[in-house]
Amino acid sequence: MNPEILRRVIQALVFVCDKPLTVEQVKEVTGSESADIRRTFEELRDAYAAANSGFLLKEIAGGWQFMTDPEMAPHIKAYVQQRDQKKLSGASLETLSIIAYKQPITRAEIEYIRGVNVDGSMKTLLEKGLVKISGRKEVPGRPLLYSTTKFFLGHFGLANLKELPKLAEFTEKDIELPESLQHKPSELLGEGEMPETIPSSEPEAAADGANEEAAADETR
Repeated sequence: MNPEILRRVIQALVFVCDKPLTVEQVKEVTGSESADIRRTFEELRDAYAAANSGFLLKEIAGGWQFMTDPEMAPHIKAYVQQRDQKKLSGASLETLSIIAYKQPITRAEIEYIRGVNVDGSMKTLLEKGLVKISGRKEVPGRPLLYSTTKFFLGHFGLANLKELPKLAEFTEKDIELPESLQHKPSELLGEGEMPETIPSSEPEAAADGANEEAAADETR
């Protein structure tokens, strides 16, 4: 393969790869010699370092990966803190309220009460640490159960769940689950513990409104 094309291919592959990209992986894709691939990686590494850009190409864990320049750490930290302080959308607040009052609860049960898909809201709540996976429902399929976290209590200034405000606009009967969704989990996991198998990530669903999340996600 032409050296310039190989250079561009490697940059593209490193960019899309979620793990360190190995010489062997590039060889399988391009058919180039291992020595040529390694030399290209090293040339790219030196070029990025000389360019004094905000990111670097580094060899780690047997492969190559883009990494931010350590000098950018204070700015990245400020950005992350600002992002995490953004308000929740109405959809996420509704989902969080249902979990708070009905926990532990499965995703299907939340969707039954809300009447819409909650993938987007659940992803947001899990990322912000307001909700955790707390166990599995003992039914076929053993769906995951969700509960609020200690961070949730601290964030909303609650000593415990008993301090949650009373439901003013509707009664407990209004959010009562049908018999098919009733559950009494036999075992819940402790704070910080994780079940045996957890989905890595889930796409935000259109029904829950990715646009709704973005529009409502404004700074406090």
